[in-house]
Amino acid sequence: MEKYLNMFQSQYPFNLLTEQEFDMITEKAEIRDYKTNEFVIHEDEKEDEVEIHFLISGLANSIMHRSSGKQLSIGYYYPGDLVGMMILLSSGEMKFSVQAMEETKTLCFHKGNFMDIMSTNTKFSNVVLEGISNTMKSLYHEVKYKSSDSDDHSEKEMYTKRVDGYMEPPVFVTPDTSIGEAAGMLQEKELEGVVVSRDKKQMLGVLGYSEIFNAFFLGEKDSPVENFMKKDVYSVMSQNFIYEALSYLKHHPTTIIPVFHKENVVGFLRQSSFFNIKDSIYFDLTYRISNVDKIEELRGLSPFHNKPFQAFVRQLIDHGTFGYEICELISSLNDRIHKQVIHLAEEEMVKEGYGTPQINYCFIVMGSEGRKEQGFSTDQDNGLILADHNRLENAERIKEYFRIFSEKVNFMLEACGFPLCTGGIMAKETKWRRTITEWSSDLDHWIQKMDAQEIRDFTIFMDFRPIFGDYSLAYQLREELTAKVQKKLNLHQLLMKDTLRFRVPFQPFGRIIGVGKQRSINLKKSAVMQIVNAVRIYSIRYGIDNVNTIDRLNKLNQEERFHPRDSENAKMALHRLLTFRLQQNLLQLDEGKPLTNDISLLELSKEDKRKLREALAIAKRLQQVLELSYNRNRVV
Repeated sequence: MEKYLNMFQSQYPFNLLTEQEFDMITEKAEIRDYKTNEFVIHEDEKEDEVEIHFLISGLANSIMHRSSGKQLSIGYYYPGDLVGMMILLSSGEMKFSVQAMEETKTLCFHKGNFMDIMSTNTKFSNVVLEGISNTMKSLYHEVKYKSSDSDDHSEKEMYTKRVDGYMEPPVFVTPDTSIGEAAGMLQEKELEGVVVSRDKKQMLGVLGYSEIFNAFFLGEKDSPVENFMKKDVYSVMSQNFIYEALSYLKHHPTTIIPVFHKENVVGFLRQSSFFNIKDSIYFDLTYRISNVDKIEELRGLSPFHNKPFQAFVRQLIDHGTFGYEICELISSLNDRIHKQVIHLAEEEMVKEGYGTPQINYCFIVMGSEGRKEQGFSTDQDNGLILADHNRLENAERIKEYFRIFSEKVNFMLEACGFPLCTGGIMAKETKWRRTITEWSSDLDHWIQKMDAQEIRDFTIFMDFRPIFGDYSLAYQLREELTAKVQKKLNLHQLLMKDTLRFRVPFQPFGRIIGVGKQRSINLKKSAVMQIVNAVRIYSIRYGIDNVNTIDRLNKLNQEERFHPRDSENAKMALHRLLTFRLQQNLLQLDEGKPLTNDISLLELSKEDKRKLREALAIAKRLQQVLELSYNRNRVV
């Protein structure tokens, strides 16, 4: 008991108590252990029987029964949470059960002593009440809006997205343009139709293939388009919802729909306009990247140098696309560039007389690129997994081949706008270029002999992902890594200690701590990585081998290690933080300034500060749960 009390005294919010108050609140308190599925609190208990618990370890589920008899999970309790206070503060009106989902340990307080301290120490009580107030609001929305078991997100999106987010720039012809010339334009520009206009503003009609075929059938290819254009045309306004246009195109797939702003044509829609908005730009860039044979051209297509792509990212942000989805799109584009660089490097190796690779290999990316969470500012984190070849006669020649090859790849990537890793985590370094057997045997040594620098390298390595070559090599290594790290509790401690180095700059009652005259915060170190690291540690603990943070959250949710609401909160926080960073980087790119992860609080609007504050609160919450786990494991 004593060892836990010493730990709690320095733990927030108990560090707000005086020694006398702490002694009073812990007087008559006791440690209680609950087995899986055992109730900590049952909803049938009377109000005066409900006790106050501080969750030390384990996981508990709060359960409510509806009038229909259906059981509803309304939230999870994690280490560091107070259990029972919400029921007491609602005078028993809000009743639910709390059930242990795994072996759980709590500190059960003497209710009278706890409430006395609440009434005398306002700082302590405000923190407790603020947390409970936020939870009650969250539960209200959870219960209110969880009436249906399914939510058709895509259908809802159709009724919220507007035409101007999907339209393409208009293509005009004058009314005296010949049918033959118009037909050539449609073929050259791969269009289904053009708008007929004298001033490129007001529409006279539309000319499509059906009108052109009719003119050619009549032998009128030299006639002006005004003789055959369609004047009675279906059109939409730029602020209409897209479902209106989609419902028309469903039955008229070979036509175009002019888009108006007031009286002027500002764009047009066709079926291909509604191909996944991410895929449309992705397919175009993929085709261009795969046909590039010079590094200089490839450099211009990379996100850092690609102005049209940057404009597209702005459009995605303006239309509310999730920040983590945009980062996944950027990462996918980077993947394509990496693959083309590898192709070019292989071609160079052949031209220089080294030939083609004589064994299978897999090129892996790590860190944010491995998680598919890259923005515009990044360096290289990559490596090579080679098939076993040490017993082959030409083993030394193979080693030399991949030494030269990996150097070419890394320096080509640098030329494309991906700076060399200052920490040396690149395929050209021997440490990051090994056979599958060497990788496997080194894992044990690595895990056992980990130090502060190694733990940071290992954290980056944990998020590796194959992008080129024999993927089975990477899958084999991933399976082995997942199994080994799950069992190494001392590694979990090192990972937690490392992530606690950077504190979320967020104080009680919502104050954000900025640095310097601009009151800046580093979004990556102070917030993004706290969420990413916490989710990674939970995934390691439960043997989850997903790499992307959103995928990890979904898996934790699926396996009931995170409550759906907590998972959605983490996603929301990550979305906002990544979006802030993307917006800041786009501004820096426009102004020709170096890219950073810093954001100035002075430059944020009131609404943006609110969004940032909510995101930081969630990151802080995850860090506090990790800190409690770290401190508890040190004293157990």
